[in-house]
Amino acid sequence: MTTPAVFPSACGCGRRRVLGVLAGAAALGALAGLAACGDKGEAGAQALAPVEIDRATSCELDGMLLADYPGPKAQVHYAGQAQPSFFCDTVELFNTLLAGEQVRAPLAIYVQDMGQAAWEEPRGHWIDAKTGIYVLGSKRHGSMGPTIASFAQESDAKAFAAEYGGQVLRFGEIKADMVDLSGGALHDTRM
Repeated sequence: MTTPAVFPSACGCGRRRVLGVLAGAAALGALAGLAACGDKGEAGAQALAPVEIDRATSCELDGMLLADYPGPKAQVHYAGQAQPSFFCDTVELFNTLLAGEQVRAPLAIYVQDMGQAAWEEPRGHWIDAKTGIYVLGSKRHGSMGPTIASFAQESDAKAFAAEYGGQVLRFGEIKADMVDLSGGALHDTRM
């Protein structure tokens, strides 16, 4: 298990400034700015451990049961929310985080390390999403069709890309125009 992702819960930036940074963000680079908005360090931060999914865990966006679908899952712990928001696909995660209207302050973001988790039934192996290495455009599908594979190790991401195709990227390199949610309905025969 990796060290939990940490985001300031009360970094002293002021609510308007934090909301302004997030609302105006066109890319995840703004999340890094939020994390560094004060010099409070760990004293003003709250560490949150990832929560494991079970058979009843559903996606925040569409209610799909995470355990019913292959590929990497994600979870976001938001300020003022007791339980994390789960996503049945990393494409949904990035689409949500990169949306211009996103104003909830994330405290921690986790994805699964597909170098360790089984693709068809991923369980556990949660990593800090900001430190992850991603493969965009591979032949492997998740719950929403084409997905963004997530890895803890760059060597695992490169090996995956060599076998299934795709481009190896870091968290901050994934942009809004790279995340397309239209694939799910076209590829899911169980909907």
